[in-house]
Amino acid sequence: MRAVSLKLALVLAIALGLSGAPGAKDSPVTSAKGPSFVNIGPMTVGPNDILFVGDSQDVSVYALELGKFAAGATPGTKNVAGLDQQIAMLLGTDAASITITDVTVQPKSHNTFVSVMRGQGAAAKPALLRVDGAGKIENIPLDQLKYTKVKLPNPPGATTAWKLGQREFVVPNYPDRPATDDRLMNLFGTQTITDMAYSDGVLYVSGLSNEEFASKLRVIQYPFKTVDNGTSVEIWHTSHGQFETRSPIY
Repeated sequence: MRAVSLKLALVLAIALGLSGAPGAKDSPVTSAKGPSFVNIGPMTVGPNDILFVGDSQDVSVYALELGKFAAGATPGTKNVAGLDQQIAMLLGTDAASITITDVTVQPKSHNTFVSVMRGQGAAAKPALLRVDGAGKIENIPLDQLKYTKVKLPNPPGATTAWKLGQREFVVPNYPDRPATDDRLMNLFGTQTITDMAYSDGVLYVSGLSNEEFASKLRVIQYPFKTVDNGTSVEIWHTSHGQFETRSPIY
């Protein structure tokens, strides 16, 4: 019965989400060399050695042209014991001072790309690394990569008010959220951009907006020209007995 309820909830979410037609907007698309990430985050692979990378603080998406950095010397990805420690050593710090924000596999070389933030707070710096079939970890020089970048419209506010049963609490949406001792709140990661996927010339981006139905699925044509206003997703949660319009989809 629970499985049936969940399926019905999913159907309802899709139906409600598709009830409004998204419209294309003028978007501040920029092209340059050397991306300036504030907080490097979710990644997915695009065509022709393009790597899409989300900036969770700036609420924008970069299309990085990897070029010669798309593949290492050895195809595949070898298991690296203590990967966080190895990356930290390469970046000149310790494992406690880095945060791995995402990993993705390049489908041609089968090398694995790892996005990392080194340090904490405003002083944290982004890094992009590649692991090849020999287990070699290489720090990709961001300043050598060409890119195009698009900002996402209607980014969410600093926090989102949530209610679970009788409990009401505020969840910070951005990576620079304040530290908390609340274990429940620590379950929630960055809410601005939760995931990305690319297929047939289209980049799909999930996350939150500042609208009433905050959960968003955005559809962006690549190469970037305009950015979709997004499709709102409203989910009926049977266990909680309520609509959850601010729960981001992944």
